[in-house]
Amino acid sequence: MAFKGEDHLDSLPLPVQRMHLIQVDSVQRWMEDLKLMTDCECMCILQSKPISIEKDEQNELILSSQHSTCNNLQLLLKRAWIISTELTRIAQKLEKNRWQRVHSMTVRVNCHVRSMINEYNTFTRSSSEEMHQLEKLLIDKCSEFTAFTERCVQTEDEQMLRSMKSCVNETLTTVAQYFGQLIELVLTHEAQNLMRQIDLSDSVYITELAINSLFSLTQEGAHLCRIIAKEGGVVALFKICRQDCFRCLYPQTLRTLASICCVEEGMHQLEKVDGILCLTDILTDNTHSEATHAEAAAVIAQITSPHLTFTQHLSSFLENMEEIVTALVKLCQEASSGEVFLLASAALANITFFDTMACEMLLQLNAMKILLAACSDKRIVDTPYSRDQVVTIMANMSVLDQCASEIIQGNGIQLLMEMLFEKSSSGNTAEVAACERVQQKSAVTLARLSRDPEVADAAVKLSCIPRLIKLCRSPTERNNSDSVLVACLAALRRLAVMSPDGLEDSDFQQLVKPRLVDSFLLCTNMEESFV
Repeated sequence: MAFKGEDHLDSLPLPVQRMHLIQVDSVQRWMEDLKLMTDCECMCILQSKPISIEKDEQNELILSSQHSTCNNLQLLLKRAWIISTELTRIAQKLEKNRWQRVHSMTVRVNCHVRSMINEYNTFTRSSSEEMHQLEKLLIDKCSEFTAFTERCVQTEDEQMLRSMKSCVNETLTTVAQYFGQLIELVLTHEAQNLMRQIDLSDSVYITELAINSLFSLTQEGAHLCRIIAKEGGVVALFKICRQDCFRCLYPQTLRTLASICCVEEGMHQLEKVDGILCLTDILTDNTHSEATHAEAAAVIAQITSPHLTFTQHLSSFLENMEEIVTALVKLCQEASSGEVFLLASAALANITFFDTMACEMLLQLNAMKILLAACSDKRIVDTPYSRDQVVTIMANMSVLDQCASEIIQGNGIQLLMEMLFEKSSSGNTAEVAACERVQQKSAVTLARLSRDPEVADAAVKLSCIPRLIKLCRSPTERNNSDSVLVACLAALRRLAVMSPDGLEDSDFQQLVKPRLVDSFLLCTNMEESFV
């Protein structure tokens, strides 16, 4: 599926290292980081001693970007990311015995850590004793680390350096451990504060600010989503969705829920608070705005993703599936924009992976007719991502015998033929991948539907066979995708059985007659000059 929030990737060992950072222009990133780097150098000169000021002047020292909790946390996360990166680089330099570089980077980390702690204590209203203890442990260990590496720089005895290296490594590990624990504690503390605001406030304005801050945190990666879920984020947000006085906040509340539910902890919480039932009520309530319905559809799309390995929530989903599917089909039919259609169709596409019962429901609701009609409106189905959802539904519904006539009546074979030509206009990696999925699934759908002679005949008349041959023989036409090649070979073989006269002998001998694996190997090794 291709919809917002689809891919949540994290890999590095420390919590902060697993945080997702939005890709931006390198010069812009440098300009943003420059402030932090110069702060660091200033702190070196001042020996990490903050300037003494009167309490009523404190706000003057707060950075211009720190006008809200959200911005403060973003600054904290950026500083933490820099420290994580520096710690990783120290380990790499240490491995190569670059002692001068190790020492200079250790000094920099020391200053960054002190700056981060000072900045956080400037804007936080309260912090626990445990946090203060961790801050002291981290600062002390950083100072010890700096002093240690300084002695290493001054030592010329190679044997002595080798013996000191294990101690430096151990100290680096301890610094990283304390740093990770402190960041975890800080983020948990801030998540708790936001939960408290959401839970206790009757003010729409304050609640909106808290939800927006929470959403911003969810965009930093799966680890933060887990923290928020464990601290009751899903429970607090569904409480908002059950209060009419907060109706104007439903869209951003649901958007935040969709982000949190990318992790298993979020799904567990959703199940505990009967979240599926709440989503069903929202989707079936016609008094809600289209934006609210669209964001509810986004949550459904997230929790029904076939990529998720945890499915304990699906039992309650199946109980409400008919109402949900009906509401989503209606949302597709009445969508006023491409984004609304994308979210609703993505949810439907995911649901069709569950059971053939879902496909039968769609058939009874004339969903195929509605989706095919939407594809003719370029204002609604305007991206490869939307077409990916539609062709996914078509592919999954094509297992039903009754589906063939619906597709023929809606001019669906023509649409499938057009999808075989899907190409990215931007060259964007995600868009190219979406185009490959569209090509693959349209070929799969043709292969499944062509068991019906009427469909096969329509496909042959629309020149599907020459296009499938082109995709098989020309790697660039399919963007070198093996999955597209396999699907096209399967579709071509099915059509060849129904209409053997449509192929030249060389095509038959190379693409149809051999075993599928032999034809696949032939096409993957084929040069463009053969086309």
